[in-house]
Amino acid sequence: MALNRLQFEFAATAPRPLPVPVVHFGVVGSGDMEVILEARELGGKTVVVVVTPVAGFDHVWALVLQRFIDECQLADVQISINDNNATPAVVSQRLRQALLEIEG
Repeated sequence: MALNRLQFEFAATAPRPLPVPVVHFGVVGSGDMEVILEARELGGKTVVVVVTPVAGFDHVWALVLQRFIDECQLADVQISINDNNATPAVVSQRLRQALLEIEG
């Protein structure tokens, strides 16, 4: 199975840094995904790298990720997503769960 690597870059309007060096949530399994958030110096931007077996849904990834950044306003963060056919709802849920890990 070939994997696709997508990369997106976002800028928050009211940037806030990740309060911890790294957060990991989820597992790569059928219909699921893992997300890793890492604090990095990225000039106030958030960079998201997605590795997925699914092709042709770049625009859907961009919309889901932009909504997440708009809501949480993360900046200077690298987000790595290892996907195994997760739906957009699961993607949103895993991203929010990763944030809850650090926010309590």
